[in-house]
Amino acid sequence: MLNTLYQEALNRKNSPKKGSYTNYLYDKGLDKILKKVGEEATEVVLAAKNADQREISQEVADLLYHLAVLLVETGVSPLEVEEVLLERQGKISKTADRKEITDY
Repeated sequence: MLNTLYQEALNRKNSPKKGSYTNYLYDKGLDKILKKVGEEATEVVLAAKNADQREISQEVADLLYHLAVLLVETGVSPLEVEEVLLERQGKISKTADRKEITDY
């Protein structure tokens, strides 16, 4: 799915189409793309908090699309992301809860 979005975003970068929202983002540059990624990530959180499955699906779709545009803009391929995920697969997490702060 992400690879398909990435290919579409890459095609739009290489062959701009007048009136395209994707090309609008590329024309505005990385800061605009990053702003949209942040907005969409926040909207995913809110949708999940609302426990609305349709809204979650829509917002995750928006986030994945904007992430694909970000990858194209920064020259990172989905394959590179997949390689990182594969490296992490099966590893034991070193994450631990922080101690609770009791003194204010």
